[in-house]
Amino acid sequence: MKRFTPISFAEAVRTAVTRATPKSDREFVTLDRALGRIVASDIRARKNLPAYDNSAMDGFAFKAGDAGKRLRVKRTIFAGDHIDACLNEGECYRIMTGAEIPADADTVAPLEICDDITETEVTLPSEIAAGSNFRRKGEELQKGAAIFRPGHRLVAADIALLSSQGIVGIEVYTPLRIGILSTGNELKEPWEYADDTAIYNANAFGIVAMLESFGFEASYLGKLPDDLEACKTKIETLKGYDAIVTSGGISTGDADFIYDAFLANGMEVWFHGVRHKPGKGVMMGKMGETHVMAMPGNPLATLLCLHAFAVPALFKIAGANACHHNYAYAEFSHDLTLRSGRTDIVLGKLEEGVFIPTRNNKIGSGMLTPLSESNAVAYFGESYGTVEREDLVKVVSFADTTRTTHFKTLNER
Repeated sequence: MKRFTPISFAEAVRTAVTRATPKSDREFVTLDRALGRIVASDIRARKNLPAYDNSAMDGFAFKAGDAGKRLRVKRTIFAGDHIDACLNEGECYRIMTGAEIPADADTVAPLEICDDITETEVTLPSEIAAGSNFRRKGEELQKGAAIFRPGHRLVAADIALLSSQGIVGIEVYTPLRIGILSTGNELKEPWEYADDTAIYNANAFGIVAMLESFGFEASYLGKLPDDLEACKTKIETLKGYDAIVTSGGISTGDADFIYDAFLANGMEVWFHGVRHKPGKGVMMGKMGETHVMAMPGNPLATLLCLHAFAVPALFKIAGANACHHNYAYAEFSHDLTLRSGRTDIVLGKLEEGVFIPTRNNKIGSGMLTPLSESNAVAYFGESYGTVEREDLVKVVSFADTTRTTHFKTLNER
């Protein structure tokens, strides 16, 4: 196996996203199936929002020049009513929230700031600005305006907005076809018997679950045996997938030849090895139209590298404009010494604005329980030596699936 020079963590993340190729296949889906999907064509407003001038409060609609006066109540307007302008001198309307405001009124005074209210009259406040509580037609969104552009990933609020436009179906990019493969003859599936010399396959199911948490569907395709020719044959059958994620088999060991098998199938390697801990043995590239994401074999390293490198790249392939993880600032709980010259991936618990390193960062790449004990991760660049107590650091929550357009999660001096 050819030895590669490891690249920096930041370069690896940027390379993975920059070189990933968005797919172009599209389909139409109804709104009940659109949550989390990525918009494939412009979506424009079909009607103004609001559709008509309306009241933001329960109160009285009147001409601004009548502020401070006692007026007669001409009539009451409810939501859904359409009333032609009919005010005479010294008159106003009683109006409900969301009700259409007739053309002869331009201001609404809420009930709670009016005085001497009766069934037929009201005294309006003198200190009220013209146009108060008046929601104008189209002030939020005008007919024909772009609501969403291609590459936007839909969230719940977006579904509500589309519904408000009477839009029931939209064009989105088709879901990615992602295949998951494990390596190692020592692995047993969770439903198989395993004696003390065997290891249950945690990686494949952890990978599938993490990808599902970000809205991706992935299929477990089984194990690749530790045999070069068998690997070549198996990999040849995978070229219809948008992405293949493997775990293990990419170190320089004699039996670790996933690299050779992919290379024999025409893979272009983008990078092989990253200067970070844990899990420096990461390889990414492309085999024809299929993206290859080869993760380390140790479980903790597998999932951390998947989260750091593969997830942003998959969003790019899926057609998203915003691919990178978001972050929040948190206080560091106590002093922690790191090793310079590499990026340290520090697992931790984010609680009430404080980031607490899991087990004081004394964890191994083959462990799993520290991941289960953590809800966030912090990345410290190669120039970091010591993180001090109460330092403000960037932290990425595992529960945060929102995206941003730029890679900014790395803590650097």
